Amino acid sequence: MNGYERYVGILKGEPVDFLPRIPILMQFAAEYIGSDYAAFASDYQVLVEANRKCALDFGIDQLSCISDPYRETQGFGSTIEYVTDGPPRSTHPLEENKDLSLLQKPNPMVSERMRDRVNAAATYKEKYHGEYSILGWVEGPAAEAADLRNVMMFLMDLMDDQTYACELMDLSLEVGIAFAKAQIAAGADTIGIGDAIASQVDPHTYETLIQPREKKLVKAVQDAGAYAKLHICGNITHLLPGIADLNVDVIDVDHMVDLATVRKAVGDKVALAGNMDPVCIVKDGTPDSIRKAVQDAYATAGNAYMINAGCEIPAGTPAQNLKALCELVPFSQ
Repeated sequence: MNGYERYVGILKGEPVDFLPRIPILMQFAAEYIGSDYAAFASDYQVLVEANRKCALDFGIDQLSCISDPYRETQGFGSTIEYVTDGPPRSTHPLEENKDLSLLQKPNPMVSERMRDRVNAAATYKEKYHGEYSILGWVEGPAAEAADLRNVMMFLMDLMDDQTYACELMDLSLEVGIAFAKAQIAAGADTIGIGDAIASQVDPHTYETLIQPREKKLVKAVQDAGAYAKLHICGNITHLLPGIADLNVDVIDVDHMVDLATVRKAVGDKVALAGNMDPVCIVKDGTPDSIRKAVQDAYATAGNAYMINAGCEIPAGTPAQNLKALCELVPFSQ
């Protein structure tokens, strides 16, 4: 089986030869091909080549379009500063003024950074369709609202001005759906939804304000013919009742979250990915300790499961460690 076949097979509940390997690569991938983060985040051709090279050399089953959270934000009118040794920096258009009319109207096929990601998906499809899974990416409604407003201001809005917070999330949701559909049309078979800020709110706020909007985004992705993957960095244990009702296909599980607890909450129809600590286990571990961590994670999560760290593979991770993470692990029924 190739990468695409084993990835889709797992999601369909079918037996496969080996577990899919889907580590998140950004700065590591850029530096692996002798480039830097600025080029990786600003030029889809660099991003595509970096992911292709890593997939070939390490045995990875998915090619990713992810680079940073500010694709949609730039479409809304933010100013982006590219940094060679770190992710881009962005201004927050609504930080000083809550007037939504100040925002530009993002168009995935016109807005510079959104179109760049669509181009990445299209290039993957042209060159590797049916060989690797292709992962597109959008910001979740809360994450994008926080990018536009500033994290602290948005968290305050959730407490002090919920009407405004919901209007901003609804606008973010509308753009996220359009962006997801553009990437799916270009070739992505899966859309990752990054909504990290959600881990910082209480269960009631999540279930009443954020989760219903995430659920609409998940449904829109699936209705467009793609799989939906949820990525919320941090501890999501307190959010699991709401997450269990999202109907996502894949959930990334960070290292501070117990895989068995997630499995109990979401059932066995959802593929879990994770949850090795990216620094302590992957970057600073040994090949033997990484192999054991993968086996332990699979034993805990059971099927359906995909090999991934809790989050992005850090820059500076020894190549032998990433190779150990991506070693073939037989599927066990």
